Amino acid sequence: MESHTPMMRQYLEIKAQHPTILLFYRMGDFYELFYDDARRAASLLDISLTARGKSGGDPIPMAGVPYHAVESYLARLVKMGESVAICEQVGDPATSKGPVERKVQRIVTPGTVTDEALLEERRDNILAAVCGHSLQYGLATLDVASGRFVVSELDSDEQLLAELQRVNPAELLYPEGFESLPLIEQRRGLRRRPDWEFETDTAISQLNEQFQTRELSGFGVDDLSKALGAAGCVLQYVKDTQRTALPHIRQIQQEQQSAFVQLDAATRRNLELTHSLSGSQDNTLFSVMDTTCTAMGSRLLQRFIHAPVTDRHTLTQRHDVVSAMIALPPDALREELKAIGDIERIMARLALRSARPRDFARLRNALNRLDDVHASLSDYDAPLLTSLAQKVGRYDDVSALLNRAIIDNPPVVIRDGGVIAPEYNAELDELRALSQGATDYLDALEVRERERTGISTLKVGYNKVHGFFIEISRAASANAPADYIRRQTLKNTERFITPELKEHEDKVLTSQSRALTLEKQLYDALFDELAPHIQPLIDTAAALSELDVLACFAERAMTLDWHRPQLTGDNKLCYQEGRHPVVEQVMRDPFIANPLMLNDEQRMLIITGPNMGGKSTYMRQTALIVLLAHIGSFVPASDAVIGPVDRIFTRIGASDDLASGRSTFMVEMTETANILHNATAHSLVLMDEIGRGTSTYDGLSLAWACASYLAEKLNAYTLFATHYFELTALPDSHSQVVNVHLDAVEHDETIRFMHTVETGAASKSYGLQVAQLAGVPKPVIASARHKLRALESQKVLDERAADTPQADDPAQSELHFPDKPNPVLEALEKLSPDELSPRQALDLVYTLKRLSQS
Repeated sequence: MESHTPMMRQYLEIKAQHPTILLFYRMGDFYELFYDDARRAASLLDISLTARGKSGGDPIPMAGVPYHAVESYLARLVKMGESVAICEQVGDPATSKGPVERKVQRIVTPGTVTDEALLEERRDNILAAVCGHSLQYGLATLDVASGRFVVSELDSDEQLLAELQRVNPAELLYPEGFESLPLIEQRRGLRRRPDWEFETDTAISQLNEQFQTRELSGFGVDDLSKALGAAGCVLQYVKDTQRTALPHIRQIQQEQQSAFVQLDAATRRNLELTHSLSGSQDNTLFSVMDTTCTAMGSRLLQRFIHAPVTDRHTLTQRHDVVSAMIALPPDALREELKAIGDIERIMARLALRSARPRDFARLRNALNRLDDVHASLSDYDAPLLTSLAQKVGRYDDVSALLNRAIIDNPPVVIRDGGVIAPEYNAELDELRALSQGATDYLDALEVRERERTGISTLKVGYNKVHGFFIEISRAASANAPADYIRRQTLKNTERFITPELKEHEDKVLTSQSRALTLEKQLYDALFDELAPHIQPLIDTAAALSELDVLACFAERAMTLDWHRPQLTGDNKLCYQEGRHPVVEQVMRDPFIANPLMLNDEQRMLIITGPNMGGKSTYMRQTALIVLLAHIGSFVPASDAVIGPVDRIFTRIGASDDLASGRSTFMVEMTETANILHNATAHSLVLMDEIGRGTSTYDGLSLAWACASYLAEKLNAYTLFATHYFELTALPDSHSQVVNVHLDAVEHDETIRFMHTVETGAASKSYGLQVAQLAGVPKPVIASARHKLRALESQKVLDERAADTPQADDPAQSELHFPDKPNPVLEALEKLSPDELSPRQALDLVYTLKRLSQS
């Protein structure tokens, strides 16, 4: 350290406290980075890498960003998963000996950001922590930007993966000795933390201190030791990064798994709830549903979609609200909500004392509209709306304070003042008047001095470098009065100052500085005055978000012709004219609606039909209709009757997991095993093409066994799509199994998909026709037809042979291909009769004759 300059010693001491993250070190108008941080930032941000002299005998790599544009650079780094320590000057340069004192004022990490510029407007930004083992995990999640703090305990790896898929944390904290690290190591934002941060006793003490309670039993979480350990780590991490009080985090709640329809990670992915299989947010259920008026409503809608509730009373109340809003469209309410804005995140920034002037203005504008929101709600008669109206409340005192305190269009930051409204503070008004009166005084002084000196070209001016001055041309400077004191000599002019002007300059400059200091004090005082209202306003934001989502449900139901589902306690899952909510919106042609009937007498549908015929769409639409009913929305079907559903499982699509060393078939079997272990009689199970990843007879055997197990042992609501026509015999031995198929019509070796669900099994798969539609070369199709005929002929022979008594052969039967294709048939497959001339036709006859004799 002795070989470095004092400033670099200060930098290295601060950097040693934050070795793993980037350090933005404030120097004048820039945040500078040095050494490895500079190299890394230059690469990540595409900024110049330079050098600043030498320290310790070597050039110092350096890169920097302007302080006024730092938010844009931080936003880019956060999106990359980087964390940044912001080191500010806290000492006074005028009184400092050596380097100005500096401290890290905040640490920006992907999971703890609250600044508007660093957040995605319509997505929750979650910080999570996990601890424990596969028999019991503790999970805690916190949205710092809203104060929502949730804990849960999970009993298996599958439950943990499903929860992480649902909350999708920006950062995930885990203890040093975490045994299940391979389970999560592919996730973004992993942060290893010391084991002591997960100790239950330490966590309970921290949580009680945060909530100002003596025990946690009032929150119903006191017996969740592992979850509380995770919650303690989350709270410690936020305190370390924010370095300020967290008054908006006032409670913690347990998430009961039984309160929601359970969706595992594969199901969330296959149903494309908020992200498509390609990773896009387009063409998802959320993209179709989201017509919310506020960003906070949009975020709540995503939480609804990922956590469908099972409580029938809650769902009935939501459906009642949607019915009421359809009867009286909520246009006025939605217009008021658009003016409300995202006050949920504004309240978090107020609590953290990081709110900017425009946050105060937006909050004021929102509070000014609450009376109109209440007026819009008074037109409806629904218990849930009455409850939400009470939570919205009225804040006349806060509204009046902000109306008086903040100008109509404040600047982005308080740094240069101009935020506090006139007549809010008398002293500030006096100082501003003195400062702003400088122009009038200078104009009068200029007229007076011209008359006194007789110099008509005399001017009185001001600039930030030299202050006030009297400017006279070089030729007239000899006539300057004796009280003129020369301040600056230019090429063609001389600048002077007088005792009177100097006195006024001191007064004006002092008043500007005093006005800015006072304005910042008044601005800080607003945080204190609003502090008692933070929690009620957070509750108001939550109520407005729910109103926004319910109004969105009503708008979607009216626009898309969705209908109210009937929730029943009977074992029944049926609907008429069901449609896929997403596919219907992206299709150019009209969507073909289909019915479904599952009950105690009919628990499983074996679905056959061609590829592209609509089997997967039919299955997925059923799951989405059930899910929509359980978030409180109307559904794209008529006469929908939905009984109790505890879980939705899907085994759809083919993909591998190379990072974990799992083949496509291994992934398929792992997901199948999860379903067979965890499905119940109240689960909805979608199984698509089980067994296709292995040999024909292995796959057929597995598909048959899985279907039989679901029908006999689990008795779950099941849609089982397959190309193994042998499975269509299952209804003969299982009374609750029924065959249906997706219809198609074949004509001249082409196919037309009807997309209608019909009773009974399909007659064939139409695989070659679909391959032809996909553009497979004609010679390949012709060869495939030839092989298909040979295989079907061989199958007939095998079936006849099977009728003849033989010795038992334990070996698996093999598929037999002819050793040599028939040349006559191949020639006929390739020709096009309509294109032959008479001479070519005659030549062909001789050719076929010769081939038949070869």
